[in-house]
Amino acid sequence: MTVWLHVVTSVGWMGQALALFTLLAISRATEDGEIRVAATSMAHEIDTLLLAPLANASAFTGFMLAAGTAWGFTRHWWVLAKFVITLVQLYAGIFLLSGALQDSVAAARTGEQAPVALVAGTALMASAIAFQAWLSIAKPWGKARSGGKLPTAPTWVFVAAVAAPLADITAGLLLGFPLPALSLIVLIVQLVRRRRQLRPTPAEVPAPAL
Repeated sequence: MTVWLHVVTSVGWMGQALALFTLLAISRATEDGEIRVAATSMAHEIDTLLLAPLANASAFTGFMLAAGTAWGFTRHWWVLAKFVITLVQLYAGIFLLSGALQDSVAAARTGEQAPVALVAGTALMASAIAFQAWLSIAKPWGKARSGGKLPTAPTWVFVAAVAAPLADITAGLLLGFPLPALSLIVLIVQLVRRRRQLRPTPAEVPAPAL
C-alpha cells in the first residue's frame, strides 16, 4: 500500500507540475489580460490545493520506504539521488515556487507576464520527477556503501505511512493550505526506531584490549 500511494502521489505531483507549466505558458503567450490573470490565478490555486499536498505525500512515502525497508537512504546511489532530488524539489517548491506564483498573480493583474524562470522551473520539476521514476525502475550505479541488511519495519509502520499523508491531505483541504504534521511525526518516529535498531547491543560491542 505504501508503494501504491507513493506511485499515485508521485504521478499526481508530476501531473500538477505539468498543469502549472501549461497555465503559466498560456499566461505568457496570450495578449488577453483576463486570460492571463485567470491562468496565473489557477496555477496558484493548483499549487496550493493539489501540488503541495501531493508533493508532501510523495516525499513522505518515499522517505518512509527508505526508512522502513532494507533499501535505506544512503546504501544505494539511486536511492541517495532520489533523496537529494526530492529535498531540492521540496525546498524549491516551498520557498521559491509558491511565493513566485503568488507574486505572479498580482503582477498579472497589472498586465505583466509570468517570469520565464517560473515557467522553466515548473518544467524542470516535472522532468525531475520523471527522472526519479526512471531511477526507481533502472536502479543504476550499484551500492554507495556496504554493510549488513537493514531490518524491515513492522506492518503498523507502513499502515501509518498510508494513513498519515491521507489524513494530512484531508486536513489541508479543509484548512486551505498544506499541513503535513502527522506525516512528519510518523517519519520522525520511524527514524528514531531505525536508529535504535542499528545501535550495537552490549554483547556486540567488542571488549577493550587488556
